[in-house]
Amino acid sequence: MAYKKKISVIALDPRAGESYKADIAGLFAEEADISVFSVQDGSAAGVLDRADLFVASTDAYGSPEELMRHIPIDSQTMAVEVSFRWSELRKLKELPAGSQVLFVNMTQTMAREAIAQLEQFGITHIHWIPFYPGAPEVPDVHIAVTPDERRYVPPGMKTVIDLGQRVCTSGMMIEIALRLGLESLLERPAFQEYAQSVATSNYSFDQMFARSIRLESQFHILMESLEDGVIGVNEKGEIFACSRHAEEMTCISASLIQGRRCEEVFPYIPFVQCLQTRQTLPAKAIKVNGVNLSVEVVPVIRQSACIGAFALLQRFNDVEVRQNELRSQLFHKGHYAKYSFADVIGQSEAIRKTKETLGRMALSESPVLLIGETGTGKELFAHAIHQASRRAEGPFVAINVAAFPENLLESELFGYEEGAFTGAKRGGRPGLFELAHRGTLFLDEVEGMSPALQIKLLRALQEREVMRVGGNRIILVDVRIVAATNEALEQKVRDGTFRRDLYYRLSTLPALIPPLTKREDDMFLLTEHFRRELGGSFQLSDAVKAFFRGHTWPGNIRELRNAVEYFIYTGHQEIGMEDLPPTLFLSGETGLHPTTSLAPAEADASDSFRFLLSQLYAASETGIPMGRETLLRKAREAHFPLSQREVRDILEDMAARGLVKVSRGRGGSRLTPKGRTLWENGQR
Repeated sequence: MAYKKKISVIALDPRAGESYKADIAGLFAEEADISVFSVQDGSAAGVLDRADLFVASTDAYGSPEELMRHIPIDSQTMAVEVSFRWSELRKLKELPAGSQVLFVNMTQTMAREAIAQLEQFGITHIHWIPFYPGAPEVPDVHIAVTPDERRYVPPGMKTVIDLGQRVCTSGMMIEIALRLGLESLLERPAFQEYAQSVATSNYSFDQMFARSIRLESQFHILMESLEDGVIGVNEKGEIFACSRHAEEMTCISASLIQGRRCEEVFPYIPFVQCLQTRQTLPAKAIKVNGVNLSVEVVPVIRQSACIGAFALLQRFNDVEVRQNELRSQLFHKGHYAKYSFADVIGQSEAIRKTKETLGRMALSESPVLLIGETGTGKELFAHAIHQASRRAEGPFVAINVAAFPENLLESELFGYEEGAFTGAKRGGRPGLFELAHRGTLFLDEVEGMSPALQIKLLRALQEREVMRVGGNRIILVDVRIVAATNEALEQKVRDGTFRRDLYYRLSTLPALIPPLTKREDDMFLLTEHFRRELGGSFQLSDAVKAFFRGHTWPGNIRELRNAVEYFIYTGHQEIGMEDLPPTLFLSGETGLHPTTSLAPAEADASDSFRFLLSQLYAASETGIPMGRETLLRKAREAHFPLSQREVRDILEDMAARGLVKVSRGRGGSRLTPKGRTLWENGQR
């Protein structure tokens, strides 16, 4: 039996919650189980059970911070968005112009918000008066409108129009499908029927075209706001639109060509071919009135029928200027490779073979998977691969996958459209796939990607196309992927936490980056390099060199650089054993610092585990809990390499073993008596 997603709906009023559930179930019942929780009836109190998605009304808890206290850590959330059905709005348009009408709702805020939405949909011919429990009586008003709140309608009303509970917007339903990886549902008739029945003020080209509002002001405003010239034809090839920019480029007046056949007016634009093939005709160069233009023709497909086409015209010099501006912005943002293979320091056999192998892989267009421990220089090699590739002149874009929560990572990778979610930037924003077009995208710690995003990444790699969050437009991308992991992805594939098909797609060209312990005396070349880079003056004693050779270097090159920087501030010309930073003993397994070892039963505990346990013990001495951010800061101050994901995973492991109690929200973590005993036994 296929796994069904779990959706939890949270609302202030139980009746509203059930209404939202019914709307969602109408489209997702086959793929998801939907539960309802209400603040008023107490079912939304406490911490709710885990779900794939929490959909909460904005009035449920009062603030996003309060919402986060009631759901499991790292849960995926989104807001309920409501609207009216077109059929209900038509009833309101029949009311006499100038009428005074009460809008009755539970609160003043809810009434005013609904009135604003109705006016946005064009119900402006009547005078609205918000009415709610406790509102003053309004004499000589005989019409009331309410969204299923008849209980609050004042007695004596001659006409009461009950619009029923407001329905969830089609945009919200699309967002649910995208969040849960159920994009295929968007193509079903049920989704299309739902979208057509719910009022919305956001129209795409094909919606405006299919609903016969070509000449309405919104369409003209949209056309005139585009920098490209736009010419539109219907399914018969008759011209119905020509923007001001298109008039200037073609030297033809729009008012004189309305309704004429496209091939008569614009024989150089292949409208007929586009309508017949129903395929986008890529941009080609033409000369009109002595001016070079780039012309692309795009069909408008509606329910498998081609109902028209648009031509997008650009002057050649405009195209070149925009490309140069974008390239300048990319390089200004640091989207370029900073290192080459010449920057990889080392003479050991292991590092020479790695450089030679990756140098050959760089010439390929296939994905490269860099496998290595933390601090081995995987990102440096990713830069070098790009520099040695055929894409060296293109952008190099890097992102640490594990550093982003799932919902933010999706918008970072694929971008988003304006209004896609609360706080979305006006005009939307391109994602890293778009920014890396014709270049390289480096995905560090790729094992941290959620299953839902793994599906989206796989599709982007297979189809070489992306769709922005909240968008409906396919964007073609030409990107070479270099991924990195410090974990055994094969094991994650066997555990079912990483998709097998994505693993084989990413690991077309796998490469193992050797740890510092496998690089012979490269550590001393690196020490000298870092010393010069940091402006220090010292030399290592024979005892320290012997220590270096025997040290396990769990932090690899990053740990070595931290040690070199520490040596500079000792003030000693020769570095002896007494000058070694204490973190080397915390992180190493050399046995030179017995006071840092744990109890025999915990001898297999990781270095990161030991470090966090020591910090939590120190916090327990003061009686103050310690949060993840504080632990990360402590690790940075101690030059100890830890990521946010590593801290979270270790704390969860400690909690499972009864060593620590992790509070939700910003409550921090406390050692239990068992955890304190473990640390104290390890110090004896």
